[in-house]
Amino acid sequence: MQNGHKEILKADGLYHVYESKAEDGNVVALRGLHVTVYEGEAVAIIGPSGSGKSTLLKCLGGLMKPSAGGVELAGSRMTRLTGTELVKLRQKTVSFIFQDSNLLPHMNALDNVAQPLRHQGVLPGDARAKAQALLDRLGMGERSRGMPEELSGGEQQRVAIARALITEPKLILADEPTGALDPITSREVLELFAKLHNEEDVSFFLVTHNREVAAFCERSLELRDGRFVAQHGTDVDIADLSGSRELIIDDTGTVTLPPDVLAKIGGPGRFELPDIARDSLNLERVDMERLQIEGKSNLTLAETCPACFHVYGASEEQRCPDCGSSRPMVQA
Repeated sequence: MQNGHKEILKADGLYHVYESKAEDGNVVALRGLHVTVYEGEAVAIIGPSGSGKSTLLKCLGGLMKPSAGGVELAGSRMTRLTGTELVKLRQKTVSFIFQDSNLLPHMNALDNVAQPLRHQGVLPGDARAKAQALLDRLGMGERSRGMPEELSGGEQQRVAIARALITEPKLILADEPTGALDPITSREVLELFAKLHNEEDVSFFLVTHNREVAAFCERSLELRDGRFVAQHGTDVDIADLSGSRELIIDDTGTVTLPPDVLAKIGGPGRFELPDIARDSLNLERVDMERLQIEGKSNLTLAETCPACFHVYGASEEQRCPDCGSSRPMVQA
């Protein structure tokens, strides 16, 4: 419990491995993650593409079974529930918003939004009335009879957001919830999120690359290569994470340095611990290695991908957008 708030979502030792018969072998997407979200808390997950953000969201929401570790939703351990029990728990506790709206193609916008209430046994007329009111609130009232194929990407996303909100969930899991929206609609959605968050104590766990979405949250967790490497406060700058970064040492004693931090200390190597105290740790490169790197130019992020020759230019991306390879450091 934190400040009188109970845990709404908790994961311990979460691993997920995608099995592959390719030459490179299996892909470890999540590496022993621990995370807790409290009632009424908003948490953002930030990090480069391919770092495991979407996989984490699916495991936390019970849409994907992790390879190891456990997830608790509203005090119930999801891996111990039957399929029926899991569905009932999700219906009364959590809603999802995905990048691709996932609307049912044979239903119009109104019926897509009303569908979750119909699954809960709400009468059709009552469900549609509530759905229409929510669509009106999101500026989609006049488009409520439109079929998904007739709606723009932004309109489909607003319908998906309305569908997620209609059951009045305690927790919303969202993958880039404003990614397909124009700036004005995006701010309107964030204002609606803020009202739910502040007035009704709804919790949010959001994957985002958007600075405004991250600013809505009380804290942001930086995910890289399947590990949480740092936490950021409310004023996180997505374009430059170095200013607000607090490095994380996990329960196994593991700390992963982001590439820009690794570059600043001269790259990987062996370090001594000349000064250790409670809440304080000082690292110094061993003398032999320090001599070896003297006179060498500083390490910097590679300008091109060694696998597919993608040109990064001035970008600070840590993973190649074309082939997914990690961006290496090279001598400047």
